[in-house]
Amino acid sequence: MTDEREILTWDGFGEATRALSRRIVADGFLPEVVVAIARGGLLPAGAIAYGLGVKNCGALNVEFYTGIGTVLDRPEVLPPELDMSYLGGRRVLLVDDVADSGRTLALAVELLRSQGADVRSVTIYGKPASIVRPDYVFLDTDRWIDFPWSARGSVLEEDAGREGSA
Repeated sequence: MTDEREILTWDGFGEATRALSRRIVADGFLPEVVVAIARGGLLPAGAIAYGLGVKNCGALNVEFYTGIGTVLDRPEVLPPELDMSYLGGRRVLLVDDVADSGRTLALAVELLRSQGADVRSVTIYGKPASIVRPDYVFLDTDRWIDFPWSARGSVLEEDAGREGSA
């Protein structure tokens, strides 16, 4: 892995989600429901849902990364829970920002398929070390990614940094 970072701008985000929406349509997959893996997949899922004209959206809360480079032993589903009973027999597009290790994506796909959903997955970025390959990926990279929504951290972290330097 290089020290260089992959920088996604807001304009780049718009281009990526639009291109992914076009690929999904061109592939003939017309989802009935878009499910985001929260938190990283929330913004891409919303943009792709708009791009596909899908109004039924939900979120699956999964925690795996606890900080930069620190992870739990395995991904865990957190409350509030997605109404899985609704998904049986439906075409579901599962969205996340990146398939890094792929463990979160693999867990989410398995959960949705266990409910009888026809699941396809999409991420903005794929990583070579991922244990699963999403059905749709905008770009592959081995770099650390700075997303426009998370690169600066929370305002609480920002404020604590200012207070610590005063």
